[in-house]
Amino acid sequence: MNVTLTENGHSQPHKNEDLPQKSSVEHEEYVEECNLEQITENNITNVNEKEVKLLEKILDRDNMNKAYKRVKSNKGAQGVDGMRVDELLQYLKLYGASVRQSIMEGKYKPNPVRRVEIPKEGGKTRPLGIPTVVDRVIQQSISQVLSPIYEEQFSDNSFGFRPNRSAHDAIKKCREIIDLGYHYVIDMDLEKFFDTVNQSKLIEVLGRTIKDGRVISLIHKYLRAGVVIKHSFKDTSEGVPQGGNLSPLLSNIMLNELDKELSRRRHQYVRYADDLMIFFKSKRAAERTLLSITRFIETKLFLKVNKEKTVVDEVWNVKFLGFSFYQREGKTRIKIHPKSTAKMKAKIKELTSRSNGWGNAKRIVKLKLYIRGWVNYFKIADIKGLCRDTDGWMRRRIRAIYWKQWKHARTRLKMLNRLGWDKQVAWKYANARGKTWYVSNNRFLNIALNNNMLRGMGYLFFSDYYQHSIGVN
Repeated sequence: MNVTLTENGHSQPHKNEDLPQKSSVEHEEYVEECNLEQITENNITNVNEKEVKLLEKILDRDNMNKAYKRVKSNKGAQGVDGMRVDELLQYLKLYGASVRQSIMEGKYKPNPVRRVEIPKEGGKTRPLGIPTVVDRVIQQSISQVLSPIYEEQFSDNSFGFRPNRSAHDAIKKCREIIDLGYHYVIDMDLEKFFDTVNQSKLIEVLGRTIKDGRVISLIHKYLRAGVVIKHSFKDTSEGVPQGGNLSPLLSNIMLNELDKELSRRRHQYVRYADDLMIFFKSKRAAERTLLSITRFIETKLFLKVNKEKTVVDEVWNVKFLGFSFYQREGKTRIKIHPKSTAKMKAKIKELTSRSNGWGNAKRIVKLKLYIRGWVNYFKIADIKGLCRDTDGWMRRRIRAIYWKQWKHARTRLKMLNRLGWDKQVAWKYANARGKTWYVSNNRFLNIALNNNMLRGMGYLFFSDYYQHSIGVN
């Protein structure tokens, strides 16, 4: 069923009275440094008639329907107002018209995002902002209209958060550049990029292309909407909140300024979101460029370079998007970085833990999902041997799980009988001594729970799915 914000509605948009609200002054406050003449005090702008239609395109019936469907399909957690995605349809029917009208009049005030912390490697966390479902629809509508406009400006060397481009494309581009003799690299790390984006600079950059100031005003409101952390409101005078539908596009718009500078200098580079590799034929050239490009990033874009994590090194020694590179017979090849391998094995260890309390059915499903996702991402690398070795280790862990579950000699005897073993032989092995991990590598258990038996139980192996994914029978 089609949903649009232009349908007749009544009453005021839903608000959660228990949440801290910003004052109207705070909502309409603008960073003085941007000095954009087209933004007026009441958020309505005076621009040429031809330039004023961008907001109308954003609020167009078909565009809003498309945005609604995208938000619905993505599902996701609820924002600060507590509204779930499955409640969105009814809400838009009732209040869609008033929401649209308030946007057209420049009076719409986005809700703050709900801040949660998601785990990262090394025990660290990353902040994630969860907008309300209504704000997700509006942000998605903005993104759908602006993306085609900015796609014409974006660099061919930029790959993150763009249509028909992927991490695989970025890695393949790196390989092409390395094959041209660029064996040294600046592995650039921008410190807390999403949290430190200078909003004044971003608004200035947006204003060069977007001439409908109402759209600039609406985007600025989303930047300044604030966050709620454990029921406490916090202002957002800088940064682009990770998690919003508009944030990926805004990050690319900001970093496109860096792309243009690198292209102007005729550097070879590959960027995926805020991960950046700049290639050189000599270490000296890389070190010299690092100083000047750091100066540009910090003084022109007002971003901060993490000097501890930013390195100049041979390309074979760096990690990019989980991959690394090596040469064989004069050709650059792709492999998985050791840290990515270690991370994968830690995940398999977690999924095949003998003490997590999961049932076998749940474990089978979780392993399938992880293996499929992992192989689909890393299959462009040389992983055949890694898949084979990982499978052997993973199968041993699975056998150890069943041996522990069988626990008592009588249960082991019953299970071995079910697997077709002679009663006397089964009794001998059912009374096998030794710790679970030791027995899991015993020949009799490898035969009892052989590879085909495990496949029949529903387990998926890395090698099998890898062969399937690359089209090998």
